[in-house]
Amino acid sequence: MTSVKVAGLVAVLVWVTALRSAPDSGSAKMRAVVIYAYGGPEVMKLENVARPEPAENDVLIRVIAASINPVDVAIRKGYWAKLVGNFPLILGMDAAGIVEKVGNKVTKYKAGDSVFAFFTVKDEGGYAEFVTAKEEELASKPNTVSFAQAAGVGAAGATAWEALIDTANLRAGQTVLIHGGSGGVGHLAIQIAKAKGAKVVATASTANQEFLRQMGADVAIDYTRTKFEDVAKDVDAVLDTVGRDTLERSYGVVKKGGIIVSIVDEPKPATLEAHGIRGMTLHCTPKAGVLEELSKLMEAKKLTPVISQAFPMMQVVQAHDQIATGHTRGKIVLSIGQNPVRRAL
Repeated sequence: MTSVKVAGLVAVLVWVTALRSAPDSGSAKMRAVVIYAYGGPEVMKLENVARPEPAENDVLIRVIAASINPVDVAIRKGYWAKLVGNFPLILGMDAAGIVEKVGNKVTKYKAGDSVFAFFTVKDEGGYAEFVTAKEEELASKPNTVSFAQAAGVGAAGATAWEALIDTANLRAGQTVLIHGGSGGVGHLAIQIAKAKGAKVVATASTANQEFLRQMGADVAIDYTRTKFEDVAKDVDAVLDTVGRDTLERSYGVVKKGGIIVSIVDEPKPATLEAHGIRGMTLHCTPKAGVLEELSKLMEAKKLTPVISQAFPMMQVVQAHDQIATGHTRGKIVLSIGQNPVRRAL
């Protein structure tokens, strides 16, 4: 047997042993990606843990797919330590699956419903075969998208919606500049803006120019070859998913009375005032109404999440390595379970 095969066999045996030796805290078990300390990708452990039970206001979801977000990496590294719960932590800000069970005070959902969810930072847990959620963290999954696509729309789609619609009040006929248009938030923001009748100018690298157009961008800017401020003039709103120098150069392209919404950086009050514009940093939280609006857009085929890669749970480290590059097209997800209806056919 070659050394490569031996190494592979040892890795599998170690993983199986870890699963079998995980602490037993109840009869109902599930697989989950758990962390017991902050650090690099190696702190994530795939283990057998106790399956959660829904409280009276909770919905228990059998997870089919979970989204991977940049915030997951930040949480894993400890950057959000003051906001998250206690160890052990199960990562995962959003997921999609089938309702398994509901608490006795839940009225909106029932067992068997297909849903997608966006969790709070404190109550996350999407990287698991089962997760509980509040009704306000859920929406029905439309038949027009897969579970993987629905998993990818929760946090990123809600962020795009709240930035453009609830904060910038983007309306038909206005123009928005979206930085990082090929990313998780960006590609959904383009589609949401177009669905509202706005003109979209979006930036991305050379390789993603056609992708921007496929998403609906009216003007695609290759930031490696062209300064966006030479193309974008007097826009009504800017959605910044990049920060730093990109934010600094964006003040001058917004018309007076317009707005910059950044999800990664803090606009400078003095600079905003000097240009006669508004600006803010957006930290999105789950709202059922927003998720329902996203569901309607997906149902109408005006919003289609793009999944560039789907990793099995055992490859969660590779998934985190990919999202940490900052150059993911669309969304990436963890494939966690199977649709029980399809499996029975």
